[in-house]
Amino acid sequence: MLDYDYTRNAIRSRAEMNDWHARHGEPVLEPELPIIDAHHHIWTHPGREYSAEDMLANANLGHNIVATVFIEGSSQHLSDGPVELRPTGETGFVVRNVSCLPEKGDRIAAAIVGHADLRLGKGLAPVLDAHIALAGGRFRGIRQHLRWDASGIGMFGRADPAHLAADAAFRAGFSLLASRQLSFDAWAFHHQLDEIADLARAFPDTTVIVNHVGGPLGVGPYSNRRNEIFLEWREGIKALAGCPNVAMKLGGLGMLYYGFGFHRRDTPPNSLDLASAWRPYVMTCIDCFGVGRCMFESNFPVDGQSTSYLVLWNAFKRITKDFTAEEKLDLYCRSAASAYKITSTKF
Repeated sequence: MLDYDYTRNAIRSRAEMNDWHARHGEPVLEPELPIIDAHHHIWTHPGREYSAEDMLANANLGHNIVATVFIEGSSQHLSDGPVELRPTGETGFVVRNVSCLPEKGDRIAAAIVGHADLRLGKGLAPVLDAHIALAGGRFRGIRQHLRWDASGIGMFGRADPAHLAADAAFRAGFSLLASRQLSFDAWAFHHQLDEIADLARAFPDTTVIVNHVGGPLGVGPYSNRRNEIFLEWREGIKALAGCPNVAMKLGGLGMLYYGFGFHRRDTPPNSLDLASAWRPYVMTCIDCFGVGRCMFESNFPVDGQSTSYLVLWNAFKRITKDFTAEEKLDLYCRSAASAYKITSTKF
């Protein structure tokens, strides 16, 4: 029996989450280490609002956040006009909100990844061009959710089919990304990693950036099977790492899909607890992909269900405490800067 509806992956309102975070604090570890937060959202979902101002406030908590990457979150799509162009409303919304931030606010959403339906095939071209025009030089790629599970986890009521990455129309649209130097953010679950690998091999000139360590599920039918699922996930990660055009995001482990259960605690976990739970996944990805193809992400505000922004980065820094200074620069900055073509900051 699930303790709430995991198909939505949310349990606290914004206010409740902030109050919970306030129950535990820590000093910032390695405050000088430059960080590009490779994945966060800005949205207006009722009760879960997270604005550009909220992101800037988190970036100013003490970690050295030098730039961030905005990832689409199905918010502020246009309400009228051609259906295929409606997701461009989100890109315009983000740009407008970031432009209103105070000094140094331009590091927020230094790169933007929007949404489009790649099943438009060749008809995708005007959608991509509209995103690019709206983003003022910040547009870097597309994310269309690939995640699918027979249990319904993560589907949010969508009717998208299984095996979307193999769909001929989807691939026709995907083929337009490389000519515009756009990447693809892939959000799928652990049992779909072979589908991402097949897609990446078919389009070697397009960078594919896998979200949230590849989605090792731990709830619903995957509950109480952590060791079994880890081994299955690890084999998928090894195979995926064989595609040189694939990069991996280290994060998303605070999502409730993964079954760590930190959200059930009266007091949020400390960074030692998080590092202990997350280390096997982070280290497996780094071992397979190398530091040059791995980048850390906050996945905020979603990962806020398990920890605060400050403590999340402390946990990552504990995992990498024995890495060299150069390796840390790759993991925390240079890999994301390369994947998302961020040149606005020095590190």
